[in-house]
Amino acid sequence: MSTIGYIVGSISSTSINRKLGKALAAVAPEGTELVEIPIAELGFYSPDHDANYPAEALAFKQAIADVDGVIIITPEYSRSIPGVLKNALDWAARPWGQGSFAGKPTAIIGTSGGNISTAAAQQHLKAILNHFDAPTLGQPEGYVQSTPGLFGDNGEIADENTAAFLVSYLEAFERLIARYVPAAELVEA
Repeated sequence: MSTIGYIVGSISSTSINRKLGKALAAVAPEGTELVEIPIAELGFYSPDHDANYPAEALAFKQAIADVDGVIIITPEYSRSIPGVLKNALDWAARPWGQGSFAGKPTAIIGTSGGNISTAAAQQHLKAILNHFDAPTLGQPEGYVQSTPGLFGDNGEIADENTAAFLVSYLEAFERLIARYVPAAELVEA
């Protein structure tokens, strides 16, 4: 099937969105591998780096290139995406004309304790990905309301309905990937 990278838009050691990423990896269909693409080591983006990208940013861009699709798992900070995620996306978008997300199948999901989960952040993220020319999963939308104990540290999911939703979410993303990545080019899982 495919290799899917996931970017967690939080660098918190207690991130519930990182737990969501591990939960997605735990329910991935057979033949599908999920790998985290870390962002914590990226410095602040500046156009001053465009002529000489630092090793961390090159590794980040290569990690995106090495997967068949990317899931961005975002928390919501102040009704938008976290600054650390926006910074990572800026690294991925540059230098001009060398954007990592152009044509890369992408999906968005997030969790929070609130009733509308990460809906506002995801809308902002969709606008950014649209600008990047990233084919983005439209349905199902991934707004997961987190309750204490919903996700374990190692990918356990306490609620059957949530587990079933995450499976269907990944299946839908696999269908999007199949539309954009010919089977002969899928990364070996």
